[in-house]
Amino acid sequence: MSTARLDALTSWHADWKGLRVAVLGLSVTGFSAADTLAELGAEVLVLSESAAEEYERLIPVIGARLELGALDEVPQSLRDFDPEVIVASPGFSPSHPIIRWAQDADIAVWGDIELAWRVRDKVVRADGTPAQWVLITGTNGKTTTTQLTATMLVEGGLRAAPCGNIGIPVLDAVRDPAGFDVLVVELSSHQLWYIGQSSGAGALVPYASVCLNLADDHLVWHGSATAYRDAKAHVYRNTRVACVYNKADEATRIMVEDAEVIEGARAIGFDLGVPGPSDLGVVDGILADRAFHEDRAHSALELTTVEDLADAGLAAPHIVQNILAASALARSLGTAPEAIKRALQTFRLDEHRIQVIARHAGITWVDDSKATNPHAAASSLRAYPGAIWVVGGDLKGVDLSELVADAGRTAGAALVIGVDRGEVVAAFGRHAPAVPVIEVVTGETEDVMTRVVELAAGIADDGGTVLLAPAAASFDQFTSYADRGHRFADAVRKWIDRGSADDAGDPPAAR
Repeated sequence: MSTARLDALTSWHADWKGLRVAVLGLSVTGFSAADTLAELGAEVLVLSESAAEEYERLIPVIGARLELGALDEVPQSLRDFDPEVIVASPGFSPSHPIIRWAQDADIAVWGDIELAWRVRDKVVRADGTPAQWVLITGTNGKTTTTQLTATMLVEGGLRAAPCGNIGIPVLDAVRDPAGFDVLVVELSSHQLWYIGQSSGAGALVPYASVCLNLADDHLVWHGSATAYRDAKAHVYRNTRVACVYNKADEATRIMVEDAEVIEGARAIGFDLGVPGPSDLGVVDGILADRAFHEDRAHSALELTTVEDLADAGLAAPHIVQNILAASALARSLGTAPEAIKRALQTFRLDEHRIQVIARHAGITWVDDSKATNPHAAASSLRAYPGAIWVVGGDLKGVDLSELVADAGRTAGAALVIGVDRGEVVAAFGRHAPAVPVIEVVTGETEDVMTRVVELAAGIADDGGTVLLAPAAASFDQFTSYADRGHRFADAVRKWIDRGSADDAGDPPAAR
C-alpha cells in the first residue's frame, strides 16, 4: 500500500477500517494489539505458535482470525493475507524469518508501542491533549524505576499509570476510559528495537526519558552488543523536556549526546556523588536535586535521606540510583520534593528484588532472583559483600568472566546451579580461584533449591548472608525468575521449620 494511508493513521479517530494487519504472537501484548485493531475496524489475522485457552477463545469473539502453528518460516496463509502492516510481539527478533520477509517486501513492521502512540488520543485530558509519555529503559532497574516514578507522580497529584514491559500493555492504558495525565512506560530492548523502525508519523515524542545503565544482555536476540546498545539508545530520540542519564555509566551519557531530541530538551545526570547544577545526587547522606531548582547554581533541594531509605529497605546503592532517576523524571513534570519524600515513605520493592526472605540462626537469606544478568548480580554482590552466592542458569550467551573477576571475588563461596554450570565453574577457576565453588547437582526427584539451601546452611557463617542472584535466565530449571525465587523462599522456610522441629525435640539443657 502507499505510505500515505499509514502516515494518516495517527489518531484513534483516523480511518483504520479494512486495514489488513497481521499480529504476531498471542501473549498479553499480542492480544492487546489484536483487540485494539479489531475495535478500530481493521481486518486482523493473528499468528502464534501457541495461545492460552482464554485468548484462543476470545480472538474470534472480537472479530479477528487466529492461526496456530510453527512460525519458523513464513506461512502461506500470511502471504495470502497480504498484510499492509505487521504488528509484532517483542519476542520476534530482527532475524526472525517473518520480520525479514516483511522488510524485504516493504511491509510496515510496528511494535505494540508504535500502535499505542498512534492511537494515544482515544482518551484525552481536560485540555483536549493525550497523556504525556515518560520512557524508561536500562539493562537493570527498569521495573523499580517505573514503579517509583508513577508512585511519585500520583503522590504529586497527577493521574499516572505504569505500563509497558512492566506487565500492563500500553494499549490497555491508552484505552482505559478513566484516562491519565502521564503514562510511565517501561521499555525492553526488544520494544525499543521496534521503536527504532518507526519514522515520520509513527515516531514517538516522549516528554522525558531515561536509560538507567547498559551492560551486555539479550545478545542472541539482537545479534551483537552494538545492536543491543543501539536499541537502548532509541529511548532518547525526540525527547522534548528531560533526557535523564547515569553519570556513572558513560554509555548512557554518550547516548544522550548522540540523540536527536526536540530543541530545548535538557540533559539531567544522576549518580551517588555530589550533584552538579543539572544533576541529582547525594550530599552527606541527603538525596539532593540541583537540576529542577531555581537557584541550582548555588544550592540544592532535599528529596529524602539515605537513613530514611534504609528504614524502608531502599538503601542499597543501585536502588538509590533508581530513586534518583525516578525523582528526576518526576521533578521534570513538576512533582514537589515533599511529594517525592512522602512517596518513598510508603514505597516497597517487588518480590524477588533484593528481598530479605528470612533471618534465622544467624543467617540472612536474600532473594534477588530478578538479577537475571551479570550487571544486576554485580549490584547485589556489592550490597552484600562476603555472601554465599547462588549463581547460574541459562546464560543466554553472556560470559560471566568479568562479573566473577570483579564482584564475584568478594563472595564467601559460590553455589552453582543451572544448565550452564560448567561455564560458571570455569570462570571461577580462571578469575577467582580463591572462592570456594560447589556445583549443585541433583537427582531427578530432588528439588534443586532444597539442595541449595542445605548446602548454603552448612557453610554460612554466623551473621552471614546467602544471596540468590543468578546472573542468568531461569527457564532451564524453572518456569520464570519468580518461580525460581518462590522455590528458593519455600526451601528456606522448610529448612527453618525443620530446625525448629529439631529444637523442640531436644532434651532440656542441664542446669
